[in-house]
Amino acid sequence: MTKAITMPKWGLSMKEGLVGDWLVAEGAEVGAGTEVVLVETEKIAGGVEAAEAGTLRRAVAATGDTLPVGALLGVLAGADTPDAEVDAFVSEFQANFVPEETDAEEGGDQTETIQVGEFSVNYLRQGSGAKTAVLLHGFGGDLNNWLFNQAALAEHRTVIALDLPGHGLTTKKVANGNLLCMVHVLQNLMDRLGVAGADWVGHSMGGAIALQLALTRPDLVRSLTLLASAGLGPEINTDYLQGFAASRNRRELRPHVRQLFADPSLVTRQLVADLLKYKRLDGVQECLEALAYQLSDAAGQADAVRPVVDSGAIPTLVIWGADDRIIPAAQARALPKQDNVHILDNTGHMVQMERAPDVNRLITTFWNSQP
Repeated sequence: MTKAITMPKWGLSMKEGLVGDWLVAEGAEVGAGTEVVLVETEKIAGGVEAAEAGTLRRAVAATGDTLPVGALLGVLAGADTPDAEVDAFVSEFQANFVPEETDAEEGGDQTETIQVGEFSVNYLRQGSGAKTAVLLHGFGGDLNNWLFNQAALAEHRTVIALDLPGHGLTTKKVANGNLLCMVHVLQNLMDRLGVAGADWVGHSMGGAIALQLALTRPDLVRSLTLLASAGLGPEINTDYLQGFAASRNRRELRPHVRQLFADPSLVTRQLVADLLKYKRLDGVQECLEALAYQLSDAAGQADAVRPVVDSGAIPTLVIWGADDRIIPAAQARALPKQDNVHILDNTGHMVQMERAPDVNRLITTFWNSQP
């Protein structure tokens, strides 16, 4: 069967992407999930994967092309498919292609806000599964940290990605910045949304928050997926936390952001600009300073919630980048149960962005293994 490889839509604001290098040559066999071409957006660069196995019969888009979401990048087909049939497929696609509407007002997924006590919480809900999953970003992040993951995960769950207090478009207030403050908001949020229990996916600080929630309200936690999670050991890059919080301009901030990735070229100018715009909002500086203070002290990480993992009472998946410069992968290797621990080579702290296809498959396989 002939299949189109198209420009993906990563995040609500993506309208177009810049085509980078092709990672496989025309005529090469590829498996489902193989990254075939690089694409750079305003936010970050990433690989576009083949949805199914086949032969790359045509690389339609050229390196350097800027194309709208949904545009044809390449064609997968069987090795024995006649060239004329591939040519006809390309011609028909191009003749009928109409770029999708990109204004939020004209439809599609949109973020929502809900009042939870004194907090206005911003979140994005995708999918319609009977089970719910909640995605928690890390320190200084927002729900866009899941732009390579949420849609794929939403094929298996109703998936809610949210801006934690002090982040994104949620109220810029974190009380004293400890984990219990965040957990209290999440408990009330689940009540307001009518969600009795969820599969929690937490990155970095978000992982520690999910672990603290499991200690405080285990009835709300069906499973845990921890990505480069805080709370599992003493070591943490305090210079990063403090430097990120203190940075006031692009020159100061960029070196700290580059530490998040094994491949620092993934950090675009727009990514740094967006972070600076967020950091200049009223109340953000105080929130980040409070959180940085609570997350670490002179001895390292201040909150230790590893007993949740050690007990084995809640099904837990752990994913880490081997080259993480914020929280070392040694903390994952030190966990007593290694069956569901996966350390990915050539990957940094933002494992869900750098290795999105692998992370998405690991999570969905883990979910599918649960009753």
